[in-house]
Amino acid sequence: MIFITIGTQAPFNRLIKIIDSVAKQFPNDSFIAQTLNGSYEPSNLTTVNFLTPRDFDDLFNDADLIISHAGMGTIISALTRNKPLLVMPRQATLSEHRNDHQLATAKKFQELNCIHVARNELELSSTLTKMLDDKILTC
Repeated sequence: MIFITIGTQAPFNRLIKIIDSVAKQFPNDSFIAQTLNGSYEPSNLTTVNFLTPRDFDDLFNDADLIISHAGMGTIISALTRNKPLLVMPRQATLSEHRNDHQLATAKKFQELNCIHVARNELELSSTLTKMLDDKILTC
């Protein structure tokens, strides 16, 4: 199962839309996304708007792959639980956050060689497709 989490502060429609597009190529994989009432309505993902901490932990622990914004909580949780992680940082220039600290966070954690980073739609689509095609589901 692939779990997509976007944090608890705001929807991340750009991320959800790209994953929804890629998910249709992998009908045998289960995609569950936290969407926080985003305006984009995915057709290839199971979505939940809000998760209790217990439900979040259950999905996180059961996931084979985590896809997320570049939030510190998610990154640290994935690393401490040895979960493969693909992040796409929110960008201030796209009004997704107040500044570009997620770009800096992603760059720094990528140096640990246990996190995959996509900075834009093309990178997210190609990296996710490669990870699923090649079964790159390890840290």
